[in-house]
Amino acid sequence: MKGKWLFMKDLSDKSPKELVNMRKKMKSDLYSLKMKNSIRGLKKTSDISETRKKIARVNTVLKSKIKEQHDNNMK
Repeated sequence: MKGKWLFMKDLSDKSPKELVNMRKKMKSDLYSLKMKNSIRGLKKTSDISETRKKIARVNTVLKSKIKEQHDNNMK
């Protein structure tokens, strides 16, 4: 549980461009995990769900940063 909060804190310090790059890399990692799982080569299948959750966290932080920037531009 402690790891999740540290991960979120690290995400909030990154710029939107860094978050997009991070998300792109995680999505390619997720794809390779799914392919390994389909040929029964993945030993730790929980990595798939963990990666999906990390992508969702990146999306959440990215969306809030974009909304924050948009709100600041509207003022």
